Amino acid sequence: MKYEAIALDLDGTLTNSRKEVTQRTKKAVIAAAKDGCAVILATGRPVPGVKKIARDLELKKYGGYILSYNGGEIWSCGRGAALRRTTVDVAFYHTICHIARKYNVTAMTYDKKGVITENPEDPYVKKEAAINQIPIRRVDRLDMEAANDPVMKFLIVGDPKNLKAPYEEIQRKLSGDVNAFFSEPYFLEITPNGIEKASALAVLLEEIGVERERLIACGDGYNDIPMLQFAGLSVAMENAYDEVKEFADIITDTNDSDGVAKVIEKYILHTRNS
Repeated sequence: MKYEAIALDLDGTLTNSRKEVTQRTKKAVIAAAKDGCAVILATGRPVPGVKKIARDLELKKYGGYILSYNGGEIWSCGRGAALRRTTVDVAFYHTICHIARKYNVTAMTYDKKGVITENPEDPYVKKEAAINQIPIRRVDRLDMEAANDPVMKFLIVGDPKNLKAPYEEIQRKLSGDVNAFFSEPYFLEITPNGIEKASALAVLLEEIGVERERLIACGDGYNDIPMLQFAGLSVAMENAYDEVKEFADIITDTNDSDGVAKVIEKYILHTRNS
């Protein structure tokens, strides 16, 4: 099988424990892109938190893509523009933020520069900002601030044991209106209903004329399960959650041992050079 596209989760997959792309992995990704394989960075991160990695991988030069906010925005690196942008309905902002306040956990989202939140000192907010290397801005009312420029994703963050109740209440009150899921035990993500990595990949593959059977998807987290189910070849990292591995065709090495590079070398570069 000649694979024509590869979708790569970032944290825990493409990047190592230091949030860096190793030289071997960088070399493999660039080689695949240069050889005509569509490289797709599929992540829950906002676009500003992905652009440096995209630059390092030369995706503007070779025409790669970013699926940010778990598919809320599809960004063409070659064109430097969004192909699609889907926002959470403003009608639900108050409910989302009210639930976070009710359970004493923190809601956050993003503006064009970085994170916005009512609680900038929350350690999980700081973790998200550090992962993306973007600033944090404090606002008095997150729901009202976000409504000024509708957003593609909210996060409710906190100690995992404190997120079960807000998750259940969001499911009761907004089921069918938003998509709520955990990307990490401490990150409860809220996106527009129907928006996740697989649905965004379906839109993008149709745009670029690639069949899903010719897509490889690599991931490690719960939010990667839909795209693993969607792809022609699904790959879980050795460091992935056990539940995620159940949806994979193959298990590659860890993100600290160039697992993504090994997949590209075996299934894309070797195939093209054989």
